[in-house]
Amino acid sequence: MRDVAAAAASTGPRVLPRNDPRQYDDLAGEWWRPDGAFAMLHWLAAARAALVPPSTRPDALLVDLGCGAGLLAPHLAGKGYRHVGVDVTRSALVQAAEHGVCVVQGDATAVPLPDGCADVVSAGELLEHVPAWPRVVAEACRLLRPGGLLVLDTLNDTAMARLVAVRIAERLPTVPRGIHDPRLFVDARALVAECARHGVDLRLRGIRPQVGGLVAWLLRRARAARTGVTSTGRVPRIVPTRSTAVLYQGRGVRSG
Repeated sequence: MRDVAAAAASTGPRVLPRNDPRQYDDLAGEWWRPDGAFAMLHWLAAARAALVPPSTRPDALLVDLGCGAGLLAPHLAGKGYRHVGVDVTRSALVQAAEHGVCVVQGDATAVPLPDGCADVVSAGELLEHVPAWPRVVAEACRLLRPGGLLVLDTLNDTAMARLVAVRIAERLPTVPRGIHDPRLFVDARALVAECARHGVDLRLRGIRPQVGGLVAWLLRRARAARTGVTSTGRVPRIVPTRSTAVLYQGRGVRSG
């Protein structure tokens, strides 16, 4: 009997430490599901892309650090950038390539691209997943040409962020359980100071899902789980808010 139980346990979902990158392999089928485990990353990608203006020169390059499966790509269509995505997870990069991203498997703290190559660097929902976020910031700024644009979003190192993003969000279908390690959340003032050290004047604003859209989405998800019938509806938008205490967005230009 114990052997049967052990065999059953071995075929069940594996339990990984918080923020373990192997979670992204286990969730590989969720990236492009509109109401899947990574739905909120789609909403954030749309908000991040809105900070990126159309390119002003031919062959403009956008480097997408922590690109995942390329969720930023649809929102950059027509803006004139060559989209290069960097990530450590091969299963995600395969999907990013299918969506037109030129993929590079690598660590965001040591990107195999030359100094000053990028017109835009995106670091979306990345900094709160790396043990040494200042090294990622240094790489992002190194990649930017003078006048280049840095866009990012991340979670603040506050008690409120830990409550909302971990204790509450992981009990809803908005965030996969264990995807964040709150010890890695990024203090907003420290991030601004670190960017300034590397010549980028980063301006921050708080962001959050629009409440009505989020409630409608959660009700739709609950109905689908109950009935087995998936229906379409409006997608929640990410909107600005006065407080940066939980989730915040940054936009900054490298001096030259």
